[in-house]
Amino acid sequence: MATEVQFGLDSFGDVTVDAKGKRLPYAQVIRNVVEQAVLADRLGVDAIGLGEHHRDDYSISAPEIVLAAIAGQTERIRLGTAVTVLSSDDPVRVFERFATLDAVSRGRAEIMLGRGSFTESFPLFGYDLADYERLFEEKLELMAKLLAEDSVSWQGSVRAPLKQQQVYPKTESGRIFTWVGVGGSPQSVVRAARLGFPLALAIIGGDPARFAPYVELYHRALDQFGHERLPVTAHVPGFVADTDQEAADLLWPHARNMLNRLGRERGWQPMTRARFEADIAEGAWHVGSPETVARKIATTVQALGLQRVDVKYANGSMPHEHLMNTIELYGTKVIPRVRELLAG
Repeated sequence: MATEVQFGLDSFGDVTVDAKGKRLPYAQVIRNVVEQAVLADRLGVDAIGLGEHHRDDYSISAPEIVLAAIAGQTERIRLGTAVTVLSSDDPVRVFERFATLDAVSRGRAEIMLGRGSFTESFPLFGYDLADYERLFEEKLELMAKLLAEDSVSWQGSVRAPLKQQQVYPKTESGRIFTWVGVGGSPQSVVRAARLGFPLALAIIGGDPARFAPYVELYHRALDQFGHERLPVTAHVPGFVADTDQEAADLLWPHARNMLNRLGRERGWQPMTRARFEADIAEGAWHVGSPETVARKIATTVQALGLQRVDVKYANGSMPHEHLMNTIELYGTKVIPRVRELLAG
């Protein structure tokens, strides 16, 4: 990757509403995500990441297919996931799908591997949650071998062994750029370093600067395992409007409903407006006017020494028109301003 900081956008294909508050069908939401990515490409955004989910509030369960549709309508934007749930997938099929995406996009495919923040895929695909750690550990080891694009010999306990097996298609570059997403576990950070994967930090709460020790740990572990320095990105929630007040007012009802639904599932306290605004001021949310968001992104990049930042611009049922506007502001005002601030 280039040494200059790169700027991406992430979406889970959150099921949105129209201007009258009516829930859109999944098919329309997916088509809207494609339109959003096409706009991001036209504006010079570096990457788009689509998350894999298997629940009714998100429309994207097969990100690679949506990314392939985006590939046919774009020229330069990198096409990745945020994340691919490796624990409940097969590493060989993951490689084959992304190698195919890499071909049709002329080398723009990326993978972000993770365990995901939800567990619906485990019963859906016949996996036992009791094997949560073992599934990811073994499959990540196998994925590291597959990405070398040579014959693979591997044996574990979660799938059939491979013996001098070739996997196709091969890519033109010889390797698909692949991140490992972590949520703040030191063990996960060290594992990513041991296997030589670039690191993606999922920052969904709290001051992003609190992740600095994990970045330091990652660099130390890379040195100890004999790897060269690898890039680090951060996935952060965000939303841009013309003013700080407008951004908070537009986002609040959709973020509240999203967070309260998750809270009921996970035992969190209901979200209040005061807490929401505190998270914008001091926490993970990168929300506000272009100037406010640019300054916060610059602060996050500098605090963590990032090579890329990925803003999750879709948060809850926010209408498509507002998402298109936030992408427009991100590409035309936020990114140039962040570059100015970092240069200064």
